[in-house]
Amino acid sequence: MTWPGDPNQPPAYGPPGPQYPPPPPLPYQQGPYPPPIYPYPEPPKKSRTGLWVGLAVLAVVLMSGLGVGVWYFLNSMKDKVIATDLAVGDCITDIPSGSLVQAVPKTDCANPHAGEVYAVLTMPDGEYPGQAAIDDWQNRCPSELQSYSSDALSDETIGVFVLYPTEQTWSQGDREVVCMATTQEKRTGSLKG
Repeated sequence: MTWPGDPNQPPAYGPPGPQYPPPPPLPYQQGPYPPPIYPYPEPPKKSRTGLWVGLAVLAVVLMSGLGVGVWYFLNSMKDKVIATDLAVGDCITDIPSGSLVQAVPKTDCANPHAGEVYAVLTMPDGEYPGQAAIDDWQNRCPSELQSYSSDALSDETIGVFVLYPTEQTWSQGDREVVCMATTQEKRTGSLKG
């Protein structure tokens, strides 16, 4: 019997017999690579259903918010007029409390009201005249009350409230000084006698 690697024997060729164990695998040996696939398959498409559902929900929320805002605005403007649209003889339910008045709650003078417009003075066009000129025009309101209602000026329960242009509203074309007779207790009927 001969042993592999015996220097006295010639090398044995051919498949080893049953007396030899199979050779160990080579380190890091791997099988053959599969043949390449051409063209490469497309990656799976991502579903956009979630995106569309999210956009639809966002649109509904925005439209609902817009609807609520419009409803609130219309409801808050119900029975109100723009302050510059007041005319002589108009009555308002409450006297505005803010320094910048944009809208006032108008009502018929036969209903309880706190103020009645008795004069609307129109200032001349031009550059904003400044607060001193506005004050001069406001000071004309008491004498205008005398011509509207001779009894009103002597009535101590009647006060005067004035709406006048500001520098901001002047640039928007506001030139009206609105003179309004006011009462602490709401009254019905017109002051005009």
